[in-house]
Amino acid sequence: MPDGTSQPTRRAVIVGGGLAGTTTALALADAGVQVTLLEGRPRLGGLAFSFRRGDLTIDNGQHVYLRCCTAYRWFLDRIDAAALAPLQRRLDVPVVDADRPEGRRLGRIRRDALPVPLHLGRSLATYPHLSLAERAAVGRAALALKGLDLADPTLDRQDFGRWLAEHGQSARAVEALWDLVGVATLNAVAGDASLALAAMVFKTGLLSDPGAADIGWAHVPLGELHDRLARKALDSAGVRTEVRSRVTSVSTLANGRWSVQVPGESIEADAVVLAVPQDEAHALLPEGALERPERLLALGTAPILNVHVVYDRTVLDAPFFAALGSPVQWVFDRTAASGLKDGGQYLALSQSAAQDDIDRPVADLRARYLPELERLLPLTRGAGVRDFFVTRERTATFAPAPGTGPLRPGARTEAPGLYLAGAWTATGWPATMESAVRSGITAADAALRALGRPRPAHLFDVEEAA
Repeated sequence: MPDGTSQPTRRAVIVGGGLAGTTTALALADAGVQVTLLEGRPRLGGLAFSFRRGDLTIDNGQHVYLRCCTAYRWFLDRIDAAALAPLQRRLDVPVVDADRPEGRRLGRIRRDALPVPLHLGRSLATYPHLSLAERAAVGRAALALKGLDLADPTLDRQDFGRWLAEHGQSARAVEALWDLVGVATLNAVAGDASLALAAMVFKTGLLSDPGAADIGWAHVPLGELHDRLARKALDSAGVRTEVRSRVTSVSTLANGRWSVQVPGESIEADAVVLAVPQDEAHALLPEGALERPERLLALGTAPILNVHVVYDRTVLDAPFFAALGSPVQWVFDRTAASGLKDGGQYLALSQSAAQDDIDRPVADLRARYLPELERLLPLTRGAGVRDFFVTRERTATFAPAPGTGPLRPGARTEAPGLYLAGAWTATGWPATMESAVRSGITAADAALRALGRPRPAHLFDVEEAA
């Protein structure tokens, strides 16, 4: 969307077509910058993508967002996809515990239309997976968490598990509530997570606005959103999008501009944004671009495993549930989204912080998870399994360990015209779709200021939202 001024044409190259790169490209193109987006894979979407398996369309992993993920919601609006990934009217999470002497037990985490923190008061008071004393202790810890200052740098050096123990949280409370939410959002158990990131998640999601934690998810394959509709939006904005185009080097030219090399082509630009994983960014960074580039490699990674099971009949009558007392974490019904239409049901198990399972053979995972589903879902006991397979993302996110904060760089580098984007950059959020979109907006803002281009009025304001 050129702004109609007589300013000279500015050119930018975005390396990486995940959510961060796509966001950056759209923001720059909307400001009148001529943008080329280069993606090495045959599709856009980064680690939130779909593929075909027989007649079904499979997401590589289950991705959700919350109402407080305002930047990702802006992104969905920008690519005309919001209606395909709706939010719950109100937070409602069924929580099943099959490891009880009295048998399988169902509880719920849900909110009322009351101000914070009363919106969760009734749910906590009746939560059957904790004792009365544990529920009271959770309330006290939540108030203490609400009082933490997220700008305090010492929080990043502490681990969330120790903080919870110091605030009276039992092992059961950590499992049944804090890790139930934290593992899925942080990709780490409480003892392995930075207090700063954990506090950000709980303060923003559960202790800021009554509706902040309402859950949204795609009711169509992720590829429909992050590839097809994203590419349509890029095309409409005038972005040149090239897939199967892996960048081999990024270097400066004598005239102060940049040269981006792909096989068979050299692309010249005024600005370059590296919107790739941190190890790939490290490999492409010119010398001197970051004061301590080795920090990118010190930023650890954490895996996510997804277990996919197709049954010959309906075994779950809810869109999803969370599990306790089981290696199973979260289970989602992907039947309609995948295109399964013959009376069966397709369930996807999302297993975060999956270090123990990520390299297990499929046969071992089948032997581990199918009996667990039988304990959690009685209707599976007589059902036939049509298909069982897994998808593995060994480096799904950065590891949100204590001390991670200083390892996450900002959007600007020491090299004028070179910027970084990605969920692993210093967004203040854990590695989520929200963090990826925020990083893309921040990188675009920095580039637009340097290029002397006006900021599009409709662009999401990261600073204001923060």
